[in-house]
Order: sequence, then structure tokens, then C-alpha cells
Amino acid sequence: MESKRSTGFDDVFIVHDALPEVNKDEIDVSTTVFNHKLEAPIIIGSMTGGTSESRKINSALAETAEKLGLGIGVGSQRAALEDRSLAYTYRVVREKAPNALVFANIGCPQLVKGNAVQIAQAAVDMIDADALYIHLNSLQEAVQHEGETCFRTVLASIGEVVGAMKVPVVVKETGAGISSDVAKSLADIGVAGIDVSGAGGTSWAGVEYYRAKEISDRLRARLGETFWEWGIPTVASLIEVAMSTRITIIASGGIRSGLDVAKSLALGASAGSFALPLIRQAVVGSKEVEILLKATIEELRTAMFLAGAKSILDLGRTPTVVIGSTREWLSQRGFDTSSYAKRLSI
Repeated sequence: MESKRSTGFDDVFIVHDALPEVNKDEIDVSTTVFNHKLEAPIIIGSMTGGTSESRKINSALAETAEKLGLGIGVGSQRAALEDRSLAYTYRVVREKAPNALVFANIGCPQLVKGNAVQIAQAAVDMIDADALYIHLNSLQEAVQHEGETCFRTVLASIGEVVGAMKVPVVVKETGAGISSDVAKSLADIGVAGIDVSGAGGTSWAGVEYYRAKEISDRLRARLGETFWEWGIPTVASLIEVAMSTRITIIASGGIRSGLDVAKSLALGASAGSFALPLIRQAVVGSKEVEILLKATIEELRTAMFLAGAKSILDLGRTPTVVIGSTREWLSQRGFDTSSYAKRLSI
């Protein structure tokens, strides 16, 4: 259920270099994220697991991640932590992608119930993960029929996990974005990265709207409809986090092309991530996933060529202009963009 909100990517322009002085064939799109080399700065987003169908989807996604040298995350592992017989639907990712950067995934509502470190470690061990996503989903929980809305002590619980884990811990929103204040709080407790997952992609309030309609829960359906477009747009969230911390940033939330990835990297992200378009292809098979991802990588390479960027590091230094509602958002939020001038002109 995609949002009708703009991600803000239409407000972002990488300044065209008519004399790029670059051989496109020699452009290097590889990068390093959490000490793991990626052949392109793309992470297949966290979305699914827990059913036999999701195992097939995860298998197709993982095969492609391994083949193309990309990162990959699994969906929330809550189902398998509660019923270990479902672990195989997630573990297939490591089986099919033995060398990939793999992210385990748990939700913050599970952490506040106690045994946060044990839960986190179990999720990592289940799939032999290289890193751990802790997802924030207050919007979905607030709308969901069976939602868990006790978020008291979430920050302390995340801090406990960060202090105990041997793998990087990345905090990820789920379609509503992360503000500068939240980013600072997360950086202060030592998280390794933030996945902004801003508004403009999948609306989990929209997902819950349809779930509520199926069970004739009129109140939850109304909540889902009312809050369908809630959140911080992806680009605004990305810039807020980049301007307030020096933390590793993964851009997600409505990314639909390699140009979106290029714009994200030019604004300070280390990688771009998306899931829904890939899952639609994974239902068909890994070949379709590969075709889409190769096209995305070629779009990224083309954007780099047109910007005169020989590497991902160069792309992060390219002049970038932001206009429209994103510019207005940042102005209303009181950001002084002069400190960001090397990458961003507003």
C-alpha cells in the first residue's frame, strides 16, 4: 500500500556536469558499509518472512544479493522467535547468500518486554547475520488491531542491545521517517547506523487499513485511513539526520530508481534500500529480481557519469540543489544549511 505523499526526490537535483572528464565504463560503484564491501550501494530492504511463500521470496532475493554483491535484510523475525519452526523462512537468506551483508531484524516493542539482549542475539544467530536492524514502528502499532503501543524505555532497551552486541546495530523506521532529535538520541547511545525509511513509500498505516477492513474493525480502518500519509518525507528525514549526526545513513522509503539512490548518496547516505518493487519481482523468480537490480545499478552509474563522479566518494561531494516543499520543510525546521554547503545548496 504505497503512500501518495512525495518522498521529496523530485525536489532534489544533482547539478549536471557537461564536461564530466570521466569514462563511464571506469566508474566504480562499489562501496563499504559496516566493513563489508558491496559491489553497489544497495541493500535489499527488510519486508518478509514467517510463511512458506515468504521463504520463496527471501530465497529469490538472497540469490540475487549474493550474485550481485549487495546487502539484504529480512523481515521482522518476531514470528520465528515465537515459533522456531518458522526460522527456515528467514535462514534461507544466509543459505542462499553466504557472503552477503545480511541484516537480522527485530521490533522495538519486543525489546521492552525484557530480555532485550537475548532476543537480539537470537535474531542474529538465527540467520548468522552481519548486522542487526531494530525497527521503529509506532505508527503501525498505533493503527494495528493487535498493536503493541508501549514504547516506554525503548531508547534504553536499544542502548542495552548496542552495548552487548558484537555486530553493528542499525535503527530503522518503517515508513514514517526519523527526525534530527531522534537521530541525535540514537547516536548518543552508540547505534552504528540509521535507516531513515521516510514517508513516500509503503504506508504501513495503509496496510493496516486493509487488514482492518477485512475483519470489519471500523475504528482501526478509520485510523489507517486518517494516518495513511503520516510521517517525515524521505529526503527531509535524510537531510535532517545527515545534518545532525555523523552516523552511517541508509536511505529508504519510496526509492524506486538508481537516480533516487544517487540523490540519496549525494545528500549523505552510504547506501539506498528498497523492498516492495523487488518483492513483486521475487514472486516471479530471482531472474526478474536480477533484471530490476541491474537496471537500478546502471541508472546509478549513469547519474554518476552525468555528475562527473568516478566513485561513490566523489558522488558524495557533487553539488546538489534542493527546492520546493523539501526546502520549505528544512526552513520551517530551522536548519542552517551553510554547514552542509559542500553537498547541498538550498
